[in-house]
Amino acid sequence: MRSHNDFQTFLHELAADFQDPRFLWQLAAIALAVGIAWWLDRRLRPRLSGSEGAWKLGAGGLRRVIFPFSALMVVLALRYALKGRVPVHLLDLAVPLLVAMAAIRLIVYMLRQVFASGSLLAGAERTIAWGVWLTVALYVTGLGIEVGDFLDEISFHIGKQRISLLVILHGLLTVAVTLLVTMWLGSTLERRVMGVQALDMSLRVVLTKVLRAGVIVVGVLIALPLVGIDLTVLSVFGGALGVGLGLGLQKIASNYVSGFIILLDRSVRIGDNITVDNRVGQVTEITTRYVVLRGPDGTEALIPNDTLVTSTVVNQSYTDRKLRLAIPVQVSYRSDLDQAMAIMVAAAKKQPRVLSDPEPMVALREFADSGINLELGAWIADPEEGRLNLVSAINLEIWREFRRQGIEIPYPQREVRILGSQPVP
Repeated sequence: MRSHNDFQTFLHELAADFQDPRFLWQLAAIALAVGIAWWLDRRLRPRLSGSEGAWKLGAGGLRRVIFPFSALMVVLALRYALKGRVPVHLLDLAVPLLVAMAAIRLIVYMLRQVFASGSLLAGAERTIAWGVWLTVALYVTGLGIEVGDFLDEISFHIGKQRISLLVILHGLLTVAVTLLVTMWLGSTLERRVMGVQALDMSLRVVLTKVLRAGVIVVGVLIALPLVGIDLTVLSVFGGALGVGLGLGLQKIASNYVSGFIILLDRSVRIGDNITVDNRVGQVTEITTRYVVLRGPDGTEALIPNDTLVTSTVVNQSYTDRKLRLAIPVQVSYRSDLDQAMAIMVAAAKKQPRVLSDPEPMVALREFADSGINLELGAWIADPEEGRLNLVSAINLEIWREFRRQGIEIPYPQREVRILGSQPVP
């Protein structure tokens, strides 16, 4: 970092260069470097965008340093060519700034890969990189002292406490860095815990939620003293939170507590097929506030955890994932029942998803008005693959065999008699 005297000397040198007509050579050199770097960036970026696999990470880093690295090479070449002929103080300043830009872009990109895909860095990588680069630029040029003094002069008082814009920016930066570190640590711990196959999935989810919450709390406890906030204010916040829970946040608190209850007692687990609140589907995700239930038609319902704790839940895979399909079929009274039942059993056995133990069987349910009602019962072990598609395949096979064997599927018939009517002449 330049000292105050060095900075003043540097400003005088730049001012002297500006008064010299040869200063235009430096501006032209920087403009040429930016133009060439921009052209190379536009030409090379598309070629690096299609990389896959292990090359994808390296290609992403190269895309981010093409512009500053190309501009740096051109500036170094032009500075070497112009040195001794014209002053090059502006080019001397451009070299460390371009080096800092390349390094910062690469570091921020690597941090983005470390964090989860949905983290803050994924959506604001460019903004963060430019913000850090501007800070480094102030540090390199020595303007940080003057800017810091200017920001410190913009202040106001809250009681006896003096708060300046510099203090606010410093606090926001400290909190942001602390939270980023805690988020990275939480994501790392979450990946490690979720990778332990020896633990039950529900237990892994509970541990990850507890660890993430604990890491964030520790981060907040570290950030507040660094900003200058006394930790005793948390007692006031805790009292306000308690009043809020008592007045209007009972339902939210109930959902969070119910979420941990569900995860700990393992009554509902990821992958279970359940029926709750007139909705049928497979549990695909369990969070601390709701459960994601994916229906057979692909729609996803967010069921509050409180509903699963206080309502009756039909869990079709609580102790056994086997599920019985009941397929009703009606045949006429003139049909051969033994042959019809054999065809229905054979149609079920042709489907690879139907289990052989227990075997499919047909039951005679009742003698109805229009025909005899039969029911085919078949067991499957993968209800998450869908039931309607299997029922449709079995029904289609039954229909084909019935038509081939001449077995009739009746339809309702009514005979109308008119009593006391006069004969038509």
